[in-house]
Amino acid sequence: MRCVALLACGLALSGCASITRGWNEQIQFSSNPPEANVRTSTGFQCVTPCTLQVGRKDEFTAVFSKAGYISQEVPVRTQLAGAGAAGFAGNVLVGGVVGMGVDVASGAALEHCPNPVGVTLRRAGSKEPPANPGAHCQPPADPAVVAAARDQIN
Repeated sequence: MRCVALLACGLALSGCASITRGWNEQIQFSSNPPEANVRTSTGFQCVTPCTLQVGRKDEFTAVFSKAGYISQEVPVRTQLAGAGAAGFAGNVLVGGVVGMGVDVASGAALEHCPNPVGVTLRRAGSKEPPANPGAHCQPPADPAVVAAARDQIN
């Protein structure tokens, strides 16, 4: 009986997206040419092609650099995920307002965009403008709307 009560409490206090998606996400980085250095504004680094695990609510800028090429910055932002939205909505049935609060606070209902992050580096001295790898991402959420949603949950 005690186990059933603990399980019920655990379900009520957790968010559906937190359970199904977790609080971290793997982001893949690639470049043409390969073997470019990637350094994020959050302190992570790797050499392409590579994968880093970051918190779902962490937004950052990735800087790609390689000798003989122009460095390129790519902002990596968060947006509500398609699968995250389903988990978030599942809170109505299972986790309630507390579960929604967990998903918002943890970022479990979010995903990074772009992901994967890929760039084509231009040779030093090139006049060609860089491509925008995040052009398909949704615009960032209005901070006032996000703050209002968090206030409503708290």
